[in-house]
Amino acid sequence: MAEPSSSTSPFRRLSSSDADMSFAERAFSAAGAAVVSAIIVNPLDVAKVCTDICCYPSYIYGGRYGSGCSPDCSRYRGTFDVFYKVIKQEGYARLWRGTNASLVLAVPTVGIYLPCYDIFRNWMENITSLHKPELTPYVPLLAGSAARTLACLACSPIELARTRMQAFKSSQTGSKLPGMWTTLLGVLSPGRSNTYLEKMQGYRVLWMGAGAQLARDVPFSAICWSTLEPTRRRLLGMVEDGNAFHVLGANFLAGYVAGSLAATATCPLDVAKTRRQIENDPEKMLMTTTRNTLLQVWRNEGAKGFFTGVGPRVARAGPSVGIVISFYEVVKYFLHRGHADS
Repeated sequence: MAEPSSSTSPFRRLSSSDADMSFAERAFSAAGAAVVSAIIVNPLDVAKVCTDICCYPSYIYGGRYGSGCSPDCSRYRGTFDVFYKVIKQEGYARLWRGTNASLVLAVPTVGIYLPCYDIFRNWMENITSLHKPELTPYVPLLAGSAARTLACLACSPIELARTRMQAFKSSQTGSKLPGMWTTLLGVLSPGRSNTYLEKMQGYRVLWMGAGAQLARDVPFSAICWSTLEPTRRRLLGMVEDGNAFHVLGANFLAGYVAGSLAATATCPLDVAKTRRQIENDPEKMLMTTTRNTLLQVWRNEGAKGFFTGVGPRVARAGPSVGIVISFYEVVKYFLHRGHADS
């Protein structure tokens, strides 16, 4: 029994070292990681959304989207072109438009997602190691998918508000842009469609795009954790006694690689999710499916349209996953040491 124990201890170090941590401590670590990441990568998220909608400007409130472009429409030619045009026409602050919604979204989402992943992973690994050791490598895939499903369903309305806020451009210079709650109220009661929304149980619209989000995020999590978990464990297994610097470096590198790979693979589903969420017609919002959106992209733009904004998406996902995971694990590392010292 000594040989299996020594060979699996580096692989299982992460799950065994934090078993004494409570859900609240994990959630606190995750919330801090989410705040740091949301502030740093929000400009890249704005660039991704703007690239997805293709034309500039795009009017989400009191205007139109999709069926036609305004006379001053100009297509973006990449991430830096987005930054240049957004800053030129709306100022630097526009790059952080939707940060409050990003923070409100990121804290509960990551606060649910990462602690649940830890708990599911530890539980599943304990079961598979005793009964089906050959299934243990697949645990990150299953744990990540289950945790992401819970987080997406709980926070889908906030994701809807954040996406629409980032895609919004004021139709009148100097007018105040709506906040998160105003955005959600505008989705629920746009004025001209109250009767229809009441008939269709209007609150359902708050989960518009949730199907596309799940279709994107669950595969994203499966690919991400299947890559991240073994990579960081191998990196940490190269050192005898890992310190905070080793934990930070291994998790950031593994998260960066895994996030970039997963973002590229799931880009078509992200395009579908974004375009559904920024649709301004409530009837179309409720009737359009992810499949129809993907078919429309295929007809209008071809295969290239599925990877619209892949540059900003990958540029955002890699650092974002790396920052969140590394910060989360470092805070957990210090909390665990505090437990050990006490």
